[in-house]
Amino acid sequence: MLKVTDLAAYYGGSRVLHGVDLVASEGRITTILGANGAGKTTLLRAISGLVRATGSIQVGGIEVLGQAASRMAALGIAHVPDNRGTFSGLSVEENLRLGAYRNNDDIRPDMETVLGYFPRLRERFRQQSGTLSGGEQQMLAIGRALMLRPRLLLLDEPSFGLAPVIIGEIFEIIRRLNTEQKVTVLLVEQNARLALEIADHAYLMETGRSVKDGPAAMLGADDSIRRSYLGH
Repeated sequence: MLKVTDLAAYYGGSRVLHGVDLVASEGRITTILGANGAGKTTLLRAISGLVRATGSIQVGGIEVLGQAASRMAALGIAHVPDNRGTFSGLSVEENLRLGAYRNNDDIRPDMETVLGYFPRLRERFRQQSGTLSGGEQQMLAIGRALMLRPRLLLLDEPSFGLAPVIIGEIFEIIRRLNTEQKVTVLLVEQNARLALEIADHAYLMETGRSVKDGPAAMLGADDSIRRSYLGH
């Protein structure tokens, strides 16, 4: 689904990524682990066409490096950023409809699918999104991304700032979306334990480089990773 090769990314004149290689297999969950400042968010932004980058990014075998973010969305790449990116002045319904702006056919089945996964959004359907709790806003951000009918879902820190019970609920929904809707997921997450539990493959990033990767279960059993990221 996604192949990143020798990727460098820049903010102005500062180089943040240094030759990153990554593969996200179709129908699987791939997670990216690393400390703050490792370049995880920048990697997702580079894939989405939001920062200047060099190297290669292929989606379904098609080279997309340098394409505008709108073109990436047209290819079925949906990005849920770390700040969630909902439109606070619009209702839940309006936010979801915005997610479907590229769909010309009937979006009611898509809406029902999203509300089925996130019943709280049905309860808040007419409510202004800026009045939602943090967990509800995260649900809305993921739901809006699903309205695009994505092939690839990029999730940046979906657990950030949320209560443990809500985190568990959202991660279970991510797992279900992968298994039931066959959505390929690339997940950036600080909660390494949860990420490794639902992921098939994992990458470890340090200072803008991918330094280790392998099956999620294998990385979870690595003593150095357990000490640094799992706390034991």
